[in-house]
Amino acid sequence: MSLRLLPKLVIWINLILLIFMALFAYINLESLKKLLLEEAVTYADKLGDTVIRATQHQMLYDDRGRTQEIIEEIGKEKGIGNIRLMDKTGTIICSTQSQEIGTLLDKKDEACNMCHETGNPAIHASSMNRSRQFTRHDGKQLLGLAKAIYNDEKCHTAACHFHPADIKVLGVLDVTIPLDHMNEQLATYRGTTIAITLLLMGLISLFLTIFIQQLVNQPVQQLVKHTEKLARGEMDGTVSLASGDELGDLADSFNRMTLKLKQARDELEDWAKNLETKVEERTKEITAIQAQLIRSEKLASIGELVAGIAHEINNPLTGILVFSSLVNDDPKLDPELKDDLKTIVQETERCSKIVKGLLDFSRESLPQKKLSSINDILDLALSLVEHQILFQNIALIKDYTFDMPDIMLDPNQFEQVFINMLLNAGQSMANGGSLNIRTGITEDGLSEFIGISDTGCGIPEENLTKIFDPFFSTKENKGTGLGLSVSYGIIRNHRGDICVQSVVGNGTTFTIELPINGEDRGEIACGGEMYSRKDSMLPAPT
Repeated sequence: MSLRLLPKLVIWINLILLIFMALFAYINLESLKKLLLEEAVTYADKLGDTVIRATQHQMLYDDRGRTQEIIEEIGKEKGIGNIRLMDKTGTIICSTQSQEIGTLLDKKDEACNMCHETGNPAIHASSMNRSRQFTRHDGKQLLGLAKAIYNDEKCHTAACHFHPADIKVLGVLDVTIPLDHMNEQLATYRGTTIAITLLLMGLISLFLTIFIQQLVNQPVQQLVKHTEKLARGEMDGTVSLASGDELGDLADSFNRMTLKLKQARDELEDWAKNLETKVEERTKEITAIQAQLIRSEKLASIGELVAGIAHEINNPLTGILVFSSLVNDDPKLDPELKDDLKTIVQETERCSKIVKGLLDFSRESLPQKKLSSINDILDLALSLVEHQILFQNIALIKDYTFDMPDIMLDPNQFEQVFINMLLNAGQSMANGGSLNIRTGITEDGLSEFIGISDTGCGIPEENLTKIFDPFFSTKENKGTGLGLSVSYGIIRNHRGDICVQSVVGNGTTFTIELPINGEDRGEIACGGEMYSRKDSMLPAPT
């Protein structure tokens, strides 16, 4: 199992500290050892000077017995190992160890080789070069220092004892001191250093753990927990770090990322929730477009067909109408046939009107557009129909908006459209009612609308999708079924649209929208009992 971040950091930092502190302690111990050794050498050197000065008088008179006594007395002092005096031949003449008096030292002995290690003996050597460290057979460490006794003027001029002046060295004083005290000091310092090192490492580890926990580990754990929440889909929380360092910047980045992820998820959820609704809406739009295309194709094909039929039928109808009228006016005609000929003339005229409607429907005449007022065209159409017997029991209600701009359209064609719709509305109210005509501008300001509502019998729901089809009519033996088809074509040629809402027994509302700037508005969303766009909604018939 892998270590967490905090233990890893503490362990690695402690290892680095241990290495550097161990190196520092080793250098200190070596420096202290060198310093203590130098002090021991200095002590041994001073001890040698003291012995030489103390025995100088006895050595001038060659009083070896007194010299031995002095050396033994000095050797009894604490911290002195051995003192011995040798002549120039290497014979020990005095020593704190009496058993070695009279013995001859080899030049290769430790006490001699610092001067005799080369072929020519050194007359002068430094204290450090004259010192030596060795371990006695009992394991005790000692420091030895050899000090030369030079043949100065007092020696070779003394009356009691004569040495030739050309002899430089008369003998050697060898002093050894134990290194126990130095080793004890080193051991104490080593133990103290180790203890301080361990204590410092413990304290440093403690403070490092606290600081890393506060400054690094806790922020990182917050980020890890936040990441785990994100992985579980919980995107409501944020990372709250008040530090202005890189971890604070990282926390801010995490919060921004969380916000964007939440927004993306909300958008996806919204899409998922509304997908079915959107599919249904799109399906309805596609269905409406398909219906419009089918209607357009149907109108185009029927237009081609009826144009040919109308031209072929029109000539025979003209002949029938002319000759039947002549016969009807002939005084020789049997009065009993008058009614029959009159019926022939009426039916022929009716056929002629049908043919005329067919020609109007099939003729693709371009609209002669000019700036015109919708309100004026409506007033003109009303003036042509309001005095007919059909409108005697119908209340005409005009709800115009008078500050509408003029728009580009063919006034003659729209006069025909409005007359067709007004007549249809009047015919649906055989027992009287009210006809509401409303104009205005949609809320988006792009279109003008015209609403014509009646309180007539209404149109069954199954017929609402057929009323703009040619030759479809709910009037028995009346009309050709081409009025609304022709009106629909005129409106679409002006890039407008028309829709109808109707409730059987409650009335019908036709709504026309025409673009102010001439751009195609597409199909109006129209369905149910109420018009779906608020900006051009007409009051429901009552």
